[in-house]
Amino acid sequence: MKTINLIFAFLIFFVAADAQTMMNVSSRKTKSLNGIWKNIVDPYGHWYHFWDDEPFTGKVLQDYDFDSSDDIKVPGDWNTQNDKYYFYEGSMWYRTKFNYSLTPGNRLFVNFGAVNYKCTVWVNGKEIGNHEGGYTGFEFDITDAIKSGEDNSLVLKVNNQRQKDGIPSMSTDWWNYGGITRDVNLVEVAPTFVYDYSVQINKNNFKLINAWVQLKGKDVANQEVTIQIPELKINKKAVTDITGKAVFEIKASPKLWTPYEPKLYDVTIKFGSDILKDEIGFRTIKTNGSKILLNGKEIFLCGVNLHEETVGDSKRANTREQDSVLLMMAKDMSCNFVRLAHYPHNEQMTKMADKIGLMVWSEIPLYWGINWNSELTYNLANQQLTEMITRDRNRASIIIWSIANETAVQPERTQFLTRLANDARKLDDSRLISAALQNVNKQLSHNVYTIEDPLHEALDLFSFNEYIGWYDNTKYAADSITWVLPKDKPIVISEFGAGGVYGRHSGKDSYFSEDNMAEVYKHQFVMLGKIEGLSGTMPWVLKDFRSPLRKLKGIQDDFNRKGLYSDKGQKKMAWSVLKEWNEKHQ
Repeated sequence: MKTINLIFAFLIFFVAADAQTMMNVSSRKTKSLNGIWKNIVDPYGHWYHFWDDEPFTGKVLQDYDFDSSDDIKVPGDWNTQNDKYYFYEGSMWYRTKFNYSLTPGNRLFVNFGAVNYKCTVWVNGKEIGNHEGGYTGFEFDITDAIKSGEDNSLVLKVNNQRQKDGIPSMSTDWWNYGGITRDVNLVEVAPTFVYDYSVQINKNNFKLINAWVQLKGKDVANQEVTIQIPELKINKKAVTDITGKAVFEIKASPKLWTPYEPKLYDVTIKFGSDILKDEIGFRTIKTNGSKILLNGKEIFLCGVNLHEETVGDSKRANTREQDSVLLMMAKDMSCNFVRLAHYPHNEQMTKMADKIGLMVWSEIPLYWGINWNSELTYNLANQQLTEMITRDRNRASIIIWSIANETAVQPERTQFLTRLANDARKLDDSRLISAALQNVNKQLSHNVYTIEDPLHEALDLFSFNEYIGWYDNTKYAADSITWVLPKDKPIVISEFGAGGVYGRHSGKDSYFSEDNMAEVYKHQFVMLGKIEGLSGTMPWVLKDFRSPLRKLKGIQDDFNRKGLYSDKGQKKMAWSVLKEWNEKHQ
């Protein structure tokens, strides 16, 4: 069994390494495959020809007559496009056709922003790869599979069934939106091209920019690469080593990025005919004892949690406009920080946070019920962590990589997550590493609480969830509760809050009323204001969002009702309570 498990772990690693996405797809030569695709639902996951009992594959479906099948919008989740798929978890087949004339000698990739949860991809009947993980991007080289200048068939088998060894696992408190949920693009590149890069301020020297560029292709060694930042009068060249990596050390004095002055610089990376443009901000983030330091100055994180779900119709958000609405709702509450719960959100979300000035906590979906003893699961976690960091390492807004949320304390879990925290630092040592610790409070004495979790030793923040006044104790008890917490790390409350139905005004002691929700916030802030070393607060949650666990008819109706806004975007009473707190702490 151990040998089989190791083989599976190797296969997961191999597929993940092959599927990792190239940097900054939007700056490259692309052709969008977004639009209306054909789809066929397949609840058994192995659709058969009824006449010969042969399983369908992408090879069969490349020429299958889809005329009688349903249409489905890509990107988009299937749950909200058709009522009959509202709760559907299983397999669905997708197909589109495209014509593409590839420049001779160039390479063509098909890039997916995200597909939830597992998928296999065929082009013209040839299986080209598979991917596991519903919230990070991936791509495959389809150069040898396409017919240049002719119609080509792209087929996906997508499956969103929850997996015991998956990430997330079997239980989540958010909707399991299935489908091709983010953009699909064809990406044409030269035989050798810029695959990845990092351009960041030196964390110990504000007058030094450290950068590197990684080439990929047939001839990567001894190649000249250029980085240009016109506003800083930078035009720096370097030569790649045998692995295709060029390293830069650039003297400069950029204006540093903050949420109040989110300065970005136009950056151009050139290699031959390959020209990539980006907008990059320069800032440092560190801790000093109980303080969080942005550019060497103490800052308080006035935050809020949010899911990547639209306002109004509550479906998976996938457009720039939908993401902008969510972030501007946070800004409207005087937030300077958002936690993108509980998975990596769209790349355009973090780019927008760069522009408008919101610091970001970005997280992988290590949630309830993870199989901590599985090396297969660990490799999958490491894959998703790598894909998240690789995509967003140049975003100034991201100050925290989070490796988990609400995981029960046990030795196997602590070992698993400590190892993962160390891997995160190897990937990127310029940001803080954290996790939202489980909201299990230990009472030391009357009204004196603590959180005991050995994982915090591997983290840069002591961040935890607590729901005093909602799940624990009463809101009035919060006034007299004190916390005994570590003094050598910043304290961040990663979740707190209460449920309230918009428009329900049945008194401040009435469960699920707006009045009660606002009162919980008021008493929370009395309690939180007494915590020594408190460096940030992020209530749960920005807006009401869909959850299959929330079944109270006439109250929840499949929605978590802890939103400061309703699912329609209406402000609840607690909104003004949070805004006042944020304004006092900026």
